[in-house]
Amino acid sequence: MSEIVVQHPVGASVYEPSLFGTYSKKIGMWLFLLSDSLTFGALLFAYTYGRVSTPNWPTPFHSESIRNATIMTAFLLSSSLTMVFAVRAAVQGNAKAQRLWLLATMAFGLGFVILHGREWTNLIAEGLTLPMFPTPPGQGTGEFANVARDVPQFAATFFGLTGMHMVHVTLGVIYLGIIAFRKKFIPILLGLWLLAWLATPAYSPFHYGAHLILIAAIISAVILWLKPKVYDASDIEVAGLYWHFVDLVWMFIFPLVYLMSTKIIG
Repeated sequence: MSEIVVQHPVGASVYEPSLFGTYSKKIGMWLFLLSDSLTFGALLFAYTYGRVSTPNWPTPFHSESIRNATIMTAFLLSSSLTMVFAVRAAVQGNAKAQRLWLLATMAFGLGFVILHGREWTNLIAEGLTLPMFPTPPGQGTGEFANVARDVPQFAATFFGLTGMHMVHVTLGVIYLGIIAFRKKFIPILLGLWLLAWLATPAYSPFHYGAHLILIAAIISAVILWLKPKVYDASDIEVAGLYWHFVDLVWMFIFPLVYLMSTKIIG
């Protein structure tokens, strides 16, 4: 049997050119964000459908919750700006500025998570809970407890939507920390895990978040051990895509969940 020999030009690449002429990591992140947008779209649809189809849909949020959510929004908007500066510094090859801007982005993201977790803690203590949540001592019997009892769809969709977003922000902060500090960030993660696990009550979202931090620390350690590397400008740009997506999702959650569920006192 004769053999067919295919001649390749000298110096030609053995790989096909990447899709749309960009690098594969960026394409991979865009595909991930596309699939993730379907998840958030489904959660937003569920919340909207529950609101439209329920005649007595509650509007329990008062000025304190709106102020808190507004500060959280300002944190995320500021973090998008600092992320842009981090990408710019990475492209210019300024490693010091890149790390500082990543730290600023992480600080704003961490502030968002802390404010959001504190809000969850207060709402749960006032009675807005799900059956799977541990019962806090002296749980409130006021307006939020009535909402959880009379319209359980509100608590389910509220915690599902905002909880999924808070998980994404937390993972984003960890993602940026790994890029900025690599292996040095693992002990910090373990310290945060111990703090969240030991210093918070069982019904607090920070207590639940300890499991997420521990899992992220283990996975990050394995990845950094198997493939240690110095992250370049393309890695910073890909991380920026994820971070901007998380911020964009909040721009839908804030008006839909908070502003449209505010009690208007006439």
